Amino acid sequence: MGEDANKKRLVRNTIYLYILTFSSYFFSLITVPYQTRILGPEFYGKIGFSTALIAYFRLIIDFGFILSATADVSRHRENRQRVSMIYSHVFYAKCLLVLVSGVALFFLCLHVSFLRMDIGLYMLTFLSLVMQAMMPDFLYRGMENMRFITVRVLALQALFTGLIFIFLKEPSEYYFIPLFTLIGNVIGWFVVERHIRSKWQIKLQKMQYSQVYKTMKSSFPFFLSRIAGTMYQATNTLFIGWFYSPSSAIVGYYTGVDRLVGSAKSMFSPVADSLYPYMIKNRDFRLLRKWLLLIMPPTILGCILIGIFAKPLMSLLLGPAFYEAGSILRLLIPVVALMPLVYLLGFPVLSPMGLARHANISTIVSAAFQFCALGIIFVLGSFSITALCIITVCSQSLVVFYRAIIIWKHRKKFKERLLSKND
Repeated sequence: MGEDANKKRLVRNTIYLYILTFSSYFFSLITVPYQTRILGPEFYGKIGFSTALIAYFRLIIDFGFILSATADVSRHRENRQRVSMIYSHVFYAKCLLVLVSGVALFFLCLHVSFLRMDIGLYMLTFLSLVMQAMMPDFLYRGMENMRFITVRVLALQALFTGLIFIFLKEPSEYYFIPLFTLIGNVIGWFVVERHIRSKWQIKLQKMQYSQVYKTMKSSFPFFLSRIAGTMYQATNTLFIGWFYSPSSAIVGYYTGVDRLVGSAKSMFSPVADSLYPYMIKNRDFRLLRKWLLLIMPPTILGCILIGIFAKPLMSLLLGPAFYEAGSILRLLIPVVALMPLVYLLGFPVLSPMGLARHANISTIVSAAFQFCALGIIFVLGSFSITALCIITVCSQSLVVFYRAIIIWKHRKKFKERLLSKND
């Protein structure tokens, strides 16, 4: 396939990823304000705390396969037998991780009193995220064919939105949110599994324990990167919930802000997700620089405007009860401005340069900084939302600085290696 065809595939894949991401953002804009107005900060905080807790188990189940398996599928996409083996090894590995995670969560809920009081909520949230984690989206990313999964996910999001508006009427019905998510994810999983079997002839192969272990071992560095890079978001909510209690209004404020910041951050992931397999094959760094120059100026301007009007914006989007949450949004908005750099200077740049381990190291260093800083303010008795937000911004800045330094340091060696290969 020629260079022009590769670029067309990249553009098409990016468009579908953006449709997928913006659909999530669009449906969140519809459902989250409705949820916050029905549930209020206290019950919405419960949803946020349960999602943050289960996010740890979701990361364990995913185990970095979204990166490692995507790269493997991209390299061998013409060999369907090899792709079937990759798919099978990842599936069996995830089943094992689901079993371990489910047992761990159940015992945790039994031994922590405030978790035991709402065990149904946590188990429903766990099951809904398990089905989402079992979705073989790495196949579609690696094959650079996102059309099918994008259309199906749009339909399921519309279903979830409709169910929320029809059935969620009282704060005591907050468990409907993970229940309807579970229903949508189960339907989505069956539809996608049928598609990859009929369209691509990709089927489960016989389980080989040694190959499953090898798959998990090769994905472990990516797992460390993913868990370190996203853990801070869940950890912040857990710290706040543990400090104030999950039903505190402060947890609801932070959850509302976190959802909006997360939606804004997700606008940049489709570019990185589509560039990742493309860059592994083509190493077109000029194209990546163009993306950065295109994205960064409007991102910075938008963040400045949001920071200025943070409180009325929160009141408008989530309801008058969330007006004070604007102070938290103002503190966290620099994280959104950093996201294009975090995403694009990560695996899309470092993997083609042979420096993927530094993408992992940078996120691990950032996570270590986050935990140490939070631990210090806890010991000193200085924990506050303001301090937590400042630490979060600093930890994300650390990721960018580390990756930029590594890229700058190795740029000449990489150019020399490319020239020697061309010769």
